[in-house]
Amino acid sequence: METLTFEYPAATTARGRTLVGCVSSGDLEVLIEPGHSAKLEIQVVTSVNGSAARWEQLFRRLFADRQLPAVKIDIHDFGATPGVVRLRLEQGFEEIAHD
Repeated sequence: METLTFEYPAATTARGRTLVGCVSSGDLEVLIEPGHSAKLEIQVVTSVNGSAARWEQLFRRLFADRQLPAVKIDIHDFGATPGVVRLRLEQGFEEIAHD
């Protein structure tokens, strides 16, 4: 098991919170909660050791050219594919946009 942390500048404040996916469903669970100050914080707990570069690239692609909300994201991963990660994050952002 490995714990990774990432931080990105954020423009807007989010008020909602959500939980999407679960570890037994697509091997990924994402919890999104309101964040602090003007940053997006991500903590990934993954069963795949040595995957920090893969996560970094995935977040760069996902967050490129996008205004990010100030949220705290906890990801519990058990070997999910990048497509599943993107799907769960998009679902989570859509959920908090409607709160």
